[in-house]
Amino acid sequence: MVVYTVGTFDMLHVGHLALLERCRTLGDVVAVGVASDSVVKSYKFSVPVIPLDQRVEMLSALRCVDIVRPYHELEYVSACIELNVDIFVVGEDWGRKPHNIDVESYLKTKGKKIIQVLYNDRTSSTKIKENVMAQPCRSTFIEQANVH
Repeated sequence: MVVYTVGTFDMLHVGHLALLERCRTLGDVVAVGVASDSVVKSYKFSVPVIPLDQRVEMLSALRCVDIVRPYHELEYVSACIELNVDIFVVGEDWGRKPHNIDVESYLKTKGKKIIQVLYNDRTSSTKIKENVMAQPCRSTFIEQANVH
């Protein structure tokens, strides 16, 4: 079974690792779609800190990941077709945007599954960036949850 998930994977952290390891438990092959800077900029205020080629390289080095596939358009159907995806894993913030509805419809017609997972709140790229930005002050540290 091919399991596919997508994301920015900026500033790779244990939350990303928990998601990818969860994907590994669901199938034989874990494929990861990595959003290009232009895709990220289309729905977020800023672009990733880590360049796309480095994010791809880091993900490719993980034991729990078999395929890393950058994407340059905000759509998921083409990757699902190309990879013959059996399970598409999405995060808790999965919404009802047209690109989400399109892939849901496609997967449903093919008898495939979408599994929604909760994020690991031990850390986040946003909090990491906020901590880095706070460093010159030295008196400010944005606490990250210690959930095990």
